[in-house]
Amino acid sequence: MITAEQVKELREKTGAGMMDCKKVLTETNGDEEKAIELLRERGIAKAAKKSDRIAAEGLVTTYVTEDKKIGVVVEVNAETDFVAKNEEFRSFVADIAKQVAEKNPATVEELLEQTSIVEPNKTIKDVLTNKIATIGENMSIRRFERFETSDLVESYIHGDGKIGVLVELKGGDSNLAKDICMQIAAAKPEYLDRESVPAERVEHEMEILKAQAVNEGKPEAVAEKIVQGRIGKFYGEICLVEQDFVKDPGQKVGKLVESKDAKIVRFARFEKGEGLQKREENFAEEVAKQING
Repeated sequence: MITAEQVKELREKTGAGMMDCKKVLTETNGDEEKAIELLRERGIAKAAKKSDRIAAEGLVTTYVTEDKKIGVVVEVNAETDFVAKNEEFRSFVADIAKQVAEKNPATVEELLEQTSIVEPNKTIKDVLTNKIATIGENMSIRRFERFETSDLVESYIHGDGKIGVLVELKGGDSNLAKDICMQIAAAKPEYLDRESVPAERVEHEMEILKAQAVNEGKPEAVAEKIVQGRIGKFYGEICLVEQDFVKDPGQKVGKLVESKDAKIVRFARFEKGEGLQKREENFAEEVAKQING
């Protein structure tokens, strides 16, 4: 049986009507992912982005060396947003970013076993354990990305630690790199260019676009041509160099960078809580539980 809550969640994620949501959920036996695809095929909803469906607390921060040759973006999670605003927690996250820059661990597991550059008599794992005990909340170093280059690395933080971006640029300058970072923060590209997009991702999108065209009543042959036209819009949304530049929508990011005799080598974009499930608890109820024992 499809519940009202399931319908409400699907509606919030897709913007589709309540009856449409109920119908596809019924057809897919409550499978939300399949329901979203069905709505897309029928032209009722856009692809749901994972970042719209997830949330968690904590902080994303970046660190770039003075010579702009090494850059790091790191995410550390906590249970509540109160901790994310705690100066001791923020300082700890900043130390972790600098640790990754200086000691170059390959994985989070390796990082945890390293000797802390701030507290040389402890490992990062020990420092983390102490912070958990001091601050009183569970915390975890979730992920990091580290760029080292002979060219240029720049970073950008948005929303007081909600989004962190790292860009490696060949040619150009820090001002251009900052603009590209802000573009990535705002427009959420998934890939650098068309060549970076996995073939199966493109094939899947083309299947959906074709189903949309057929459901619009277009003949098979015409549907194929429509798909070729619409796939360009798909690339324009997910590929950085094909996106409209946020500061000048009449210009593509790729063309802007070319005009500056530069090239985007790679980028990383971390959004706090991406892929994590937020604890959904009523704060007033939680306090009442503690008061009442």
